[in-house]
Amino acid sequence: MSQNGVPRILKFLRAINSGMTQEQVAERLSVSASLIAKFETARLVPMPDTARQLDNLFGSGDLVQGTAADARKAAPPEWFRPWPDIEREATAIRWHESAIIPGLLQTEAYAREILTSGLLTEAQAEEHVSLRLERQAAVFGREDPPVCQFTIDQNALGERGDRAVLKEQLHHLVEMGDRSRLFVHVIPHSAEHYPGENGPFMLASLPNETTVGYVDDQVEGRLITEPGRVAALERSWQAVTAVALPRGQSRALIMKLVNEL
Repeated sequence: MSQNGVPRILKFLRAINSGMTQEQVAERLSVSASLIAKFETARLVPMPDTARQLDNLFGSGDLVQGTAADARKAAPPEWFRPWPDIEREATAIRWHESAIIPGLLQTEAYAREILTSGLLTEAQAEEHVSLRLERQAAVFGREDPPVCQFTIDQNALGERGDRAVLKEQLHHLVEMGDRSRLFVHVIPHSAEHYPGENGPFMLASLPNETTVGYVDDQVEGRLITEPGRVAALERSWQAVTAVALPRGQSRALIMKLVNEL
């Protein structure tokens, strides 16, 4: 990622506020210290709500917010923008992928390899990597993280790309799957055809007890809020989970693939 003014400003604001440490800032914002460190090394740019919290903490008006906005030269497309906000509020997330590892479970190296394989420029890809990592921190770094369930076709765990990157990614998948409130299920090659082969989709349960969906295609993603269409995604989810391996068997299969790399 190209350098931006956020690191310099955050270090300055910490210094003039009794020399606050990164750990103290993280504690006040209820995020990880590693996230603050990434802001200060230009690996991530704060998302709007995080930038606002930083300004509130330091009493700096809209300084961090404005600087972070300027640093985001490749904002996510308009059709995607509501989804990270939904992820941050969700009490439960369900995500199916048939070709790649779900974004919330991707390592930085794997995300970069995926994003640089398409039509994005290098700078755009780096901005999207940053957004993906910050989404992960916003979901899993919460004091009360959502219950997350992922179904991943075994085809997504294959040997495309750099083997070292893939091996690290599969190890990460196992580690994430060992967390409480997080469940990773693999759909094995032995499974019959199932609706999830048509493409990825997500479902998020919100605090107001409503559920919204999200689907991707080659052109754009679409937020699904109409009850009948959400219900259709719910039925697809039931069909997908019916052919997925249980948590323990999924873990064993992923470790077998790791050992074969």
